[in-house]
Amino acid sequence: MTLEPILAEVEFFRGMKQEHLALVAGCAQNVRYDRGEFAGRVGDPADKFWVVREGRMALELHTPNRGAITIATMTEGDVVGFSWLLPPYQLRFDVHVLQPTRALMFDGACLRGKCVADPSLGLDLYQRVTRIIAERLEAMSLQLLDVYGEHPIETD
Repeated sequence: MTLEPILAEVEFFRGMKQEHLALVAGCAQNVRYDRGEFAGRVGDPADKFWVVREGRMALELHTPNRGAITIATMTEGDVVGFSWLLPPYQLRFDVHVLQPTRALMFDGACLRGKCVADPSLGLDLYQRVTRIIAERLEAMSLQLLDVYGEHPIETD
């Protein structure tokens, strides 16, 4: 069974040309992860990315003093992992599975090759990824403002 109909329903791919969906589907597979697994670790080769179909995954950063810090939590429909797009193609965060998860996993090297062969596919994917990165940066900036922004000092 081809994954094209499933991809067409995913927000990230919505509106993509049918021929591009077919190319992307050729690099995709269904995967499952159990709670507590790591789909990837910092420094691992960034040779894949995921779209969560069911479950939750977290992007985590480890610090010596605080341990794991969750940068973002991904749920149904969310795209996880963009490091496959840019050299040195290494994961920058841990991808921690928080609950049993079903996802579409995409082979990054396969997609990069198809983007080189079909620049219009590359442009389409880069525009979609850039939009998500911009949305996440905006959300992160709001979180930082909430944490570090000015708060009135309460006096007695």
